[in-house]
Amino acid sequence: MTGLSRRALLAAAPAALIAGRPAQAAANAPLPVVRAVGTAPTQLAGYDNLLKKFVRDRRIRAAQLAIMKNGKILLARGYSYDDYSRAVPVPSPTSLFRIASLSKNITSAAVMRLVQDGRLSLSAKVTQLLGLTPADARMEQVTVLRLMQHLGGWDRDVSKDQLWLDHTISAALDVPLPIGHDDIIRYATARPLDHAPGTKMAYSNYGYLLLGRIIEKVSGQPYETYVQTKLLQPLGITRMRLGRSLRSEAAPGEVGYESQYTNKTVLDTSGTTVPYPYGGFNMPNQDANGGWLASAVDLVRWALAFDRPGTVLSSTSIAKLVAKPEIGVNEYGSWYGGGWWCRQVTGHLNTWHNGSMPGTFAYLARLQNGFSYALLFNRREESGSLDYDGIDDDMNKVTVSSWPTTDLTSKYF
Repeated sequence: MTGLSRRALLAAAPAALIAGRPAQAAANAPLPVVRAVGTAPTQLAGYDNLLKKFVRDRRIRAAQLAIMKNGKILLARGYSYDDYSRAVPVPSPTSLFRIASLSKNITSAAVMRLVQDGRLSLSAKVTQLLGLTPADARMEQVTVLRLMQHLGGWDRDVSKDQLWLDHTISAALDVPLPIGHDDIIRYATARPLDHAPGTKMAYSNYGYLLLGRIIEKVSGQPYETYVQTKLLQPLGITRMRLGRSLRSEAAPGEVGYESQYTNKTVLDTSGTTVPYPYGGFNMPNQDANGGWLASAVDLVRWALAFDRPGTVLSSTSIAKLVAKPEIGVNEYGSWYGGGWWCRQVTGHLNTWHNGSMPGTFAYLARLQNGFSYALLFNRREESGSLDYDGIDDDMNKVTVSSWPTTDLTSKYF
């Protein structure tokens, strides 16, 4: 699982990577490669080569890249590191990955659609919408907008992340595993906030769990159904769905996930130690904050919800979603709008977000000059591995002298 340089990787190949082959064959065995499928025009070879190196250096078994410019999908690729130790299928450009917190801009868009349709107010109080009686009276100040902007008053650096406390919540409430949304809400509502609402930006998965329940309450539909019918179908996106916890429950075309870590299962009371991505956390509970499956082409297509006002959201709704919050503009001039990090550049508002959970790293960006891209990986940075967070800086360094004119959209939608 450790990250090795290319030189070290090649040096290790005969002994470490061709294990199990006859000694006389090892010397002539092929070196590790990165296999790729899909389309990468020669004009965009800089991005394609960057991904190949990134995947090779980190031994990533499943990855995707999609690039869109001015509404046209120009590159769609699946990648896989292959050391010949086992058969590794290369993910297609439409293979599904868990996208973790990229789900948040989907949830925020669903909220804004309800606001746009006159069914919800951004100033509505969460306690009233969900009928909550909190132990901390300050929770009465938590509004829908403050949930979207991580200003609700929960701070995982102080009191931990409620979405990852299954064993603690089960014991505290004396309920069996697996716990559900209602159990998490009951546990959190009985405890004090970490900050007064609106006084500190603190990233909160729990706040987005609540937004998911608000969407269900106001729309009268399951969260997944509302998103698919009101947001995704108008863009022709039909593959995206909520993920499940176990490998046996994988969606058609979904990749496998890898992590060096294990955890005690949160799906039953057996105490069984399981691979962290498969039962070490509860995927259905993550729905509105981190539960979606998508391909990279789906994600750049989804970006059109914000690039083409009127398709899903009006220009007014989009402006409200990415507006500066009451507090929380950081030293780089960036702020958290609804499900997006935002920064104003000359003539454009750049928006981006990453997603990370055991077995997943994802990134989606909408940048100036009509350029959007999505990256998906079936593992994330762990102890001993190379950094993942710098991938956006690497992408920004690639130069393109001329852009392709062909459009791959009809191939995938």
